[in-house]
Amino acid sequence: MAEMYLISMAAEMLDMHPQTLRKYERLGLVRPSRTLGAMRVYSDEELTRLRLIKMLVDEAGINLAGVQRLLSVVEVAQRLRPLVAEGRQRGPADLHRKLTSEIDQLFQILGLDAGRKG
Repeated sequence: MAEMYLISMAAEMLDMHPQTLRKYERLGLVRPSRTLGAMRVYSDEELTRLRLIKMLVDEAGINLAGVQRLLSVVEVAQRLRPLVAEGRQRGPADLHRKLTSEIDQLFQILGLDAGRKG
């Protein structure tokens, strides 16, 4: 079973204020689970994501809106990886459709025209 951390422990481990973790949740940057008593609990995966957010904000100087976009790009990129392997097993038309959809989503996240005509 994966380790789970209450908000106070997670905040201490990350050297962050619990209110910051609540703010990140409100913004949709993290999605901690809840106990039956509605207390936030963070998985190791969420802690890794929070460390990335902290690095992007503190060290790279990226604002939270930028962090949201970058994380969205990362999520699409993570979905693209298995498509390449899947494409070896499926037909090229199916792979092309899926890749086109994911790439179009990347352009949408970035606020760019995907190069579509008309």
